[in-house]
Amino acid sequence: MGGGTDPKKGLTHFDAQGAARMVDVGAKASTQRSATATATVHTSRETIEIIRSGRAAKGDVLGVARIAGIMAAKKTHELVPMCHPLMITGADVQFDIGTTSVHIAATVKTTSQTGVEMEALTAATVAALTIYDMVKAVDRGMRISDVQLEHKAGGASGEWVRSDDPS
Repeated sequence: MGGGTDPKKGLTHFDAQGAARMVDVGAKASTQRSATATATVHTSRETIEIIRSGRAAKGDVLGVARIAGIMAAKKTHELVPMCHPLMITGADVQFDIGTTSVHIAATVKTTSQTGVEMEALTAATVAALTIYDMVKAVDRGMRISDVQLEHKAGGASGEWVRSDDPS
């Protein structure tokens, strides 16, 4: 579990001539699949207090960001060219508010022939962008970082868990 790419496997979104293609998943079995991705919005203590207290001029920052993340997961195939449209069976976006950051964790589930890693990454990213949009009037210096897949389960490749251990 964990680690990088398998150099023997090759890149599936290119044909033998190097042209982009959508992978044919028609012969694959539908299985339960899930993925969790994270992102972090770094901001000032003052902006965190505005988010925490619900005093943002545009309203409930985290409530709107949660809905935006879920909607983004459902529309990933419209944004990322080689993604398949999926029937998402569940999507959840959670926030952990620190003193100068908001950590976002988005989990997406499906029973399908392909995974939901891109949907989870899109959900986390759009939730972060929505936080930025909701409070940019008070802090344009915010920074979004560490958008990454943390976990995926299901399908032929099984389970994968991020390991930040370099060994």
